[in-house]
Amino acid sequence: MTDAAIPRDAATVILIRDGGREKMEVFLMRRHRDQAFMGGAFVFPGGSLDKHDADPELASYIVGPNAQEAGRHLGEPEIPASTALGLYMAAIRETFEEAGILLAYDDQEELLQFKDQQTEDKYSAARSGIYEKTMTLKDLARQEKIRFACDLLMPFAHWITPDFEKKRFNTRFFLARVPDGQIALHDSVEMTESLWMSPAEALAAYRERKIMLMPPTLKNLEDLAPFSSGEALFQAAAKRRIDIVLPQGRKFDGVHALLLPHDPE
Repeated sequence: MTDAAIPRDAATVILIRDGGREKMEVFLMRRHRDQAFMGGAFVFPGGSLDKHDADPELASYIVGPNAQEAGRHLGEPEIPASTALGLYMAAIRETFEEAGILLAYDDQEELLQFKDQQTEDKYSAARSGIYEKTMTLKDLARQEKIRFACDLLMPFAHWITPDFEKKRFNTRFFLARVPDGQIALHDSVEMTESLWMSPAEALAAYRERKIMLMPPTLKNLEDLAPFSSGEALFQAAAKRRIDIVLPQGRKFDGVHALLLPHDPE
């Protein structure tokens, strides 16, 4: 990796809901077409680890793994504890910023719901403040007396951008159910469209060239496709071994190709 860019730690959340007819659905958002990297592609909510995500004072506002346990849950006991727990918090922050879903418990230890317009407006303002970096998750926790639901995040996959790319990410993928009383909606800044689809529907739309998918999104959808319910998926994910995926570049008959999991080569 001497000539390659160092990957930035990042987190992505695959939001799950159980739709009708025993059909599990995932939340996808379209990246702004003007973005230099994969503009127009459909992705899951996610982004880079921020220094505030690893603030040690956040630990008292978290329900779920502590800093020492987080690395083990990720299958990475060797990484710094602050980074491990920070990845959970990055997952929560990015999901709130990009999709408007806040995984948190209120002061009654109930899963947070946006029950009325006043509450919805309050958290919409907080969403904007966190995106614009005028507020942090710690500020929000103190202000609203909430605790972040890291216990609802299930590690699912781990991808690293190929070393021939200039912009690289070391991304951990989490599963999470959308809480009742919250509605996922793209941010209309970095994301311009959002939709709920079953993994099979998303894969069919991709093959028919109706939507564009980034390689990690595509391959994770393939792994999700066999499951018809969130319950079955989470049961399987709890036993899943997470292997690091680092796609490889190859040249076949003079054509550059990207080798992904399950490719014959």
